[in-house]
Amino acid sequence: MTVATAGSQPAVPPIDETSGEENFWDEGASSGEEVAAGAADDLVVRDAREFGAYARTGGWAFALKVARSVRPGGQAAGETPKVSAKEFAELAGCSPERVMRFYKAWDMAADDGVVPQFEALAPGEDVELPEAEMWLSYYSSRNSATSVRGTAITAAAEAEGIRPTKALEVAENPTALRAAILADPSTAEAARGALLDRIKEDPALQAELARDVLRTDGLKKAVATESRAADRIGYVRQIVENGQIKTPAGQTIDAPVELRAEAERHLSLLDELDDGEEVGEWVTEAYDTVKGLVVEAVEADPELRVQERRTKFYSSLQKATKVFEELTFDDADDIYEDDMVHRLEELQQAIATCITALRKAAPER
Repeated sequence: MTVATAGSQPAVPPIDETSGEENFWDEGASSGEEVAAGAADDLVVRDAREFGAYARTGGWAFALKVARSVRPGGQAAGETPKVSAKEFAELAGCSPERVMRFYKAWDMAADDGVVPQFEALAPGEDVELPEAEMWLSYYSSRNSATSVRGTAITAAAEAEGIRPTKALEVAENPTALRAAILADPSTAEAARGALLDRIKEDPALQAELARDVLRTDGLKKAVATESRAADRIGYVRQIVENGQIKTPAGQTIDAPVELRAEAERHLSLLDELDDGEEVGEWVTEAYDTVKGLVVEAVEADPELRVQERRTKFYSSLQKATKVFEELTFDDADDIYEDDMVHRLEELQQAIATCITALRKAAPER
């Protein structure tokens, strides 16, 4: 705690009230100060002492001037020699809003027991002031800090363990933020992480980013590539975790021990890659290897091989049936072409051949 300078106070100098300079006065400063006081003009000495007080207390030195001179809310003008924030601002040559920012900072600190309440202070009275580092915990030099947006930014900054004034400054200068993102990879990475966290709870932002991706050819291609890689990794991972494989025909069967072990080996290699490392070739190798082993497993089992062919046939038959079921011929006169009829006749012959082959293979009853 530091005692504020006593006596008459000069006009508030144009010092950045949000700064938090360290106390650079060493233990031998007092003797040097006495020498300077004897040789220098009184006005210089006063400036030096005022500066020393500010270096130790930061904005508290100015907040004290407001707290002991501005009338608190609910107190009538005749009850105290203090003046209103508007009158004080006129005397100081600044805006009432600026005065009230100092007033509110002191008020919050008083609620926390850091400084005395307004009612305990009289004009010209000096009290012990907190260290300068505490000032920014209570003061915000920006009007936006009291808005809904500013309150949200302040809360987020506190949750991240940084000073709200820093976050508010960035929020009020998006052009500077854009420049930092464009120029600095680490800033861009921080912005990317923040956006990913934000879109989890912001459906509107999700939709906007999705549209931006679709409108940008390079991003659209990159997303498609990453999506395909994720699907392939998922294919290998589900074999390891579930112990099952999906055959080319879509059957789900238990994975052979050797195949599962190979899938686990490739997956461990993928999991060991560093963040940001190119995984494309590793993913392709893992997927192609496991996929090839699945085909070998199917071919090595006669019963499974037959079932696989049967499943493929049924799948193709169902797709063809669905296509024809969706056709309508109410407008046949408009769409008729000789080539259509020719193709259908060839298809009819192929179907007849298929039916004949299946009937010959049917077991006798």
